[in-house]
Amino acid sequence: MDDLEHWIRLAAIPSMDRLKHQQWAELVSSADFYQLDDHQLQQLGFTPGQIQCHRAITPQRIEHCLEWLQSSPDHHFIRYTDPLYPELLSQIKQPPFALFIKGNPALLNEAQIAIVGSRQPTATGKQVAFNFAADLCRLGLTVTSGMAKGIDGCSHRGALSVQGNTIAVLGHGFDTVYPAQHKELAAEIACSGALVSEFLPDVQPKGDHFPLRNRIVVGLSLGTLVVEAALKSGSLISAGYAAEYSRELFVIPGSIYNPQAAGCHQLIQQGAKLTTCVADIIEEWSFLQNNSLSTVKDKEKNLQTDLFDDSLLANVGDEATAIDRIAERSGLSVAQVSIELLQLELAGEVAAVPGGYIRVRRA
Repeated sequence: MDDLEHWIRLAAIPSMDRLKHQQWAELVSSADFYQLDDHQLQQLGFTPGQIQCHRAITPQRIEHCLEWLQSSPDHHFIRYTDPLYPELLSQIKQPPFALFIKGNPALLNEAQIAIVGSRQPTATGKQVAFNFAADLCRLGLTVTSGMAKGIDGCSHRGALSVQGNTIAVLGHGFDTVYPAQHKELAAEIACSGALVSEFLPDVQPKGDHFPLRNRIVVGLSLGTLVVEAALKSGSLISAGYAAEYSRELFVIPGSIYNPQAAGCHQLIQQGAKLTTCVADIIEEWSFLQNNSLSTVKDKEKNLQTDLFDDSLLANVGDEATAIDRIAERSGLSVAQVSIELLQLELAGEVAAVPGGYIRVRRA
């Protein structure tokens, strides 16, 4: 048995613990591992359920997985020891043992913002997710979500609409597209971004897979934005992961009469940042600066190159000018203008005053 097949077999075992693997791999060779009886496996830290799964992995499943990997240069298997394994994801409590990727694996180490929310959003929620994803991608960030119906799908589409990078984490293997209505979306993401799964290709969708999927979505990301979530929404599980991993949590408020916003309001009451525009996220840019990812500093430099956008600055005069008026003059969206005005304000080029913004003239 070669090394790749050995790793795939281990990846097929549910909740495979990489720390335990590091310990017993020093004591047992890959060849000897398959000669161990159940008692010896338990001594290495395997649970009865893991042992049962290990015994049930057929050569046919492994062969199918190897065929999937060999069928396209865009199919990848990234183990936790691989340099391409995402650094942020490695920091969570139970990082996946390995990842199957369809698309560009390098994206997993790019600065990412997760967007999650209801599977049955309102029309407003759909538009908000689409617009935020597009604006975040314009700033050079990668949008990560779970490709579910509703907010997830709108977020991926918003990113794709501006040729931005987007990552979809799946709760199943690559033999399946779930939901089926996202078959075309999945193909678009794989072409220009990345599809990610910790499951072997033949694994079907199951209810308990999706919370596992959510931990990866949040684990890959510097921060998570929640758009519409009911009180018992799965998005609250993602919010819980964000708190557990000490990642920033941004939440869009909604109407008090909208049950899809009740979970969002609960999160805000618990300390999540109330977010009404992308500028609210950019204000927390320090959480990106403090992160160890090398790509973050590059993204920050890219943002700084936009600080002195003459076309926008030319639309701010000595008298207070409202944001919507500046947007109208510049031909940009209000959200984009808000972001750029915030950057210009931090650079000392404009000042916020009652009624809008004014140009800061230097002597």
